Amino acid sequence: MILQLTRGNPVTVTDEHGTMIDMARLEKDTPPPGRPAETIPPELVDELMAKVHADGLELLGEGGVLAELTKRILERALDEELTAELGYERGDPAGNGSGNSRNGSTPKRVLSEVGAIDLDIPRDRNGSFEPVIVPKGARRLERFNANIIALYARGLSTRDIRKELKRMYGVEVSPDLISRVTDGVLDELREWQNRPLDAVYPIVYIDALVVKVRTQGTVTNRPAYLAIGVDVEGRKHVLGVWLGDGGEGAKFWLNVLTEIRNRGVDDVLFVCCDGLKGLPDAIEATWPRAVVQTCVVHLIRASIRYCSWKDRKRISGALRPIYTAATVDDARDAMDTFELEHGERYPGIVALWRHSWEQFTPFLAYPAIIRKIIYTTNMIESVNYQLRKATKTRGHFPDDQSALKLLRLVASDLATTRGGAAGTGTSGWKEALNCFEIHFPNRLNIC
Repeated sequence: MILQLTRGNPVTVTDEHGTMIDMARLEKDTPPPGRPAETIPPELVDELMAKVHADGLELLGEGGVLAELTKRILERALDEELTAELGYERGDPAGNGSGNSRNGSTPKRVLSEVGAIDLDIPRDRNGSFEPVIVPKGARRLERFNANIIALYARGLSTRDIRKELKRMYGVEVSPDLISRVTDGVLDELREWQNRPLDAVYPIVYIDALVVKVRTQGTVTNRPAYLAIGVDVEGRKHVLGVWLGDGGEGAKFWLNVLTEIRNRGVDDVLFVCCDGLKGLPDAIEATWPRAVVQTCVVHLIRASIRYCSWKDRKRISGALRPIYTAATVDDARDAMDTFELEHGERYPGIVALWRHSWEQFTPFLAYPAIIRKIIYTTNMIESVNYQLRKATKTRGHFPDDQSALKLLRLVASDLATTRGGAAGTGTSGWKEALNCFEIHFPNRLNIC
């Protein structure tokens, strides 16, 4: 390419053959930095849209232009796959005596993002052709299945998913189809639930939410337990989800924690929980050196339930000096002050904190930065909110597997969308990590 500069004239560019290059067209056809080049030429789109307007055609829905365009592209791709399988083009004499040839087509209806499409799937005489883009036995394109799973993960019921698919694609699907599609992720969810974990987590939170599950013909409230770990890089990960029956004791929690340990977790510095029965004993049996700490967020959340809406902000502010106190004595003084100022109106809050005092105070022996990391749990609250939002719209679940399927699907999706495999970061982590190393020497295995 040669640049020619002429005084008073614009820059002209010629190639190695002396042919002038139209720079205006080149600039127009070149996408801006960071934007991919257009796959379909604009002229082709203009021609297609002109025909749509001239003939009054519909773009979307069954029989629309997009459905017809998708049909033709898929059939062309299928024909190219068969050509690659046979080793010769359609009508090529080289195929004579090759031992295999084209053998017409088979009609097949598939569901796609643009609606139902009637395809003519090409066949070969030997029956050995295995199409990739529309596999044998597939009645739905992969993206259609992904949309069903995405709707399910948002908490939509089977009935609502059917209505949404009808609205979006103009197709009727059966409840059994939706169940089969969502059941298709069970292996992935099982793999996610049993995936290997890190050897050490400085902090593990165990939280619970209530879901309604039909058990032996009766709808009952069942606790679903969520474990979230903060790794040595300060990244938060959902470790797993379990469903209880409400009467969990040390044996249940020992099984859960043993499962986590068997996935590679050898040590935990702090386990933050909500005074669940039998859990402290199970923690001591699983990780003897772990500090069991009542979750401050749980205490605050439980306290707020006792006060009126207009007092929530004021009570939250009054509780703050307790869990941000420099020492246990300062926290006790702050608790006494709170009782004097609010004990008469809200005795339930005072009783709650007094009852949990022994499990609340352990982390006050550590520097403020560690305490702040422990009680700043925005990510845990966010995960809880998403799970509650997904389960609230469902009413109740028909069985345990349905409940676990949705909960794990939402949790694994959050783990993917919020920080990816690396997890969600923690503000001020490096300073806290130094304090962890001082107070818990040689337990983080950083080197």
